[in-house]
Amino acid sequence: MLKNKYRRHKETVHNLTWRILQVFGKQGITFLIFILCAKFLVPYDFGIYNYSLTIIFFLIMFGDFGISTATSKYVAEYNIKDKEKLKSVLFNSGLIILAISILATILTIILGSIYLRERYIYVLYLLPLVFLAPMTSLYDGIYRGLKKFKQLAIISTIIGFISVTFVYFLIKQYGLIGALISQNLFYLILLLGLGLGYKDFNFKINQRVIKEIGKYSFVYGLAILGNYLFIRFGILILGHYNYIEEIATYELINKIFMVLLLPFSLLGQVVAPNFAIYSANKENKKIYEKSIKYTIIFLITGLFLGLIFYFILPLIFKIFFSEYFIKPYFKITFLLSLIIFVTNVWAATFDAGILIPTGHAKLMAKFYLILGIFGVLLSLILVNYMGFIGVILSFTFTSFIMAFGLRLFYFRNINSYTKSNF
Repeated sequence: MLKNKYRRHKETVHNLTWRILQVFGKQGITFLIFILCAKFLVPYDFGIYNYSLTIIFFLIMFGDFGISTATSKYVAEYNIKDKEKLKSVLFNSGLIILAISILATILTIILGSIYLRERYIYVLYLLPLVFLAPMTSLYDGIYRGLKKFKQLAIISTIIGFISVTFVYFLIKQYGLIGALISQNLFYLILLLGLGLGYKDFNFKINQRVIKEIGKYSFVYGLAILGNYLFIRFGILILGHYNYIEEIATYELINKIFMVLLLPFSLLGQVVAPNFAIYSANKENKKIYEKSIKYTIIFLITGLFLGLIFYFILPLIFKIFFSEYFIKPYFKITFLLSLIIFVTNVWAATFDAGILIPTGHAKLMAKFYLILGIFGVLLSLILVNYMGFIGVILSFTFTSFIMAFGLRLFYFRNINSYTKSNF
């Protein structure tokens, strides 16, 4: 029985294994930078580091704006339908990223000093990421769409090991500034490595490709913006109110949970090309049945993991990050972050693996934008009444609505599609 199941899911298991190794090479280094910062920097500087990254990733979001995810979807489709379009993807998507990155950089240089003031200099150190990070994500989307998970894993892992030495040296010797510079160097080397590994492209402008990828990425980009508003924008609000050390504590807890969430996000990326093909072939019944199955599995998994981590993780924080564990707001921050993690387990694989590749980015965009605006307003209200915890409570509440609400709307839509075929 187990052998039969393995044969049916052999490709998914192999691709997931390589994808995990690849993320260890990429995300593992960024996580290493994060942990070294948590250990070597004082809580205030660590808070500044996280606040600066939140700002820069807000800009990166606009530089990418869903292009890498849309690229993965269309690469999977072009690979079975139109090889010429496939060769045009990298250059044309790269042009979109370059244009948006230049605009975001210019606006940051002009307006950044007004809003950020004394923290402006730290954001300037990270500005190269506005182009480098979206470009590495673009390559990532191409490799995923082509199911080249093994090649992607090998390149990322080699570069990850190479980067360990200079990352440790820069943070140890130069502290906060070294941590910021190491981010730029890592993404630059990664971009070069991914570029050398993919050469099947041309430099021809293809308006059809730009239109198809640009249109879908814009819709998904709105979903990303909405998601950022209700789960990340609150960090900027906390920074504005000078909750710098509180940001450090929340980001430390949140980053640990993000790492634990990775297998579910990666599974979604691995199965996404399959669902893109189901969608292209209009196999709505298969999509619906698998959607139900995934929902039940990850609902149970999220609750089970939440119970385990509730007892285990506080002990780990007490041993390795005692200066944060002793903070009076640690326990409530941890509990709220745990609830966010559980809801994200329910959503991560489903959103990346089913919703987006089956063409429901528009639904996600509408839902996330409305929820994002609501989340920002809720954070602004609660921070004045409850302080730091008010913003984290807003994150938790909106995450819970996201996990349940979006899935209800999706099932209503996909169910109507399925019935229309019979």
